[in-house]
Amino acid sequence: METGTISRFTGVGNFSSYRRCVDSRRESNSRKKGEGNTKNGNNYLAWAFVEAANFAIRSSPEARRFYERKKRARNSIVGIKALTHKLARARYHMLREHTSPLT
Repeated sequence: METGTISRFTGVGNFSSYRRCVDSRRESNSRKKGEGNTKNGNNYLAWAFVEAANFAIRSSPEARRFYERKKRARNSIVGIKALTHKLARARYHMLREHTSPLT
């Protein structure tokens, strides 16, 4: 309900940005040129996807393996945010294609 119509997002990146799971960096030639508004987007969706990621870690071996790999590379917060980004991309495509996770 917080998302609204999925057609208002032109791509999966816009949906991920609205869901606050990507950095708000501006780069040019692989160099940081500034940061955008980090509080832009929907904080309720950000919270909901973090909760979904925590549930996925407990219930899905594939999600747990992905989280553990990211956690080893950086830390646990980066692992959770990477998993939420993956879940957000999957949810975007499910909403765009009008499919159910059970089909």
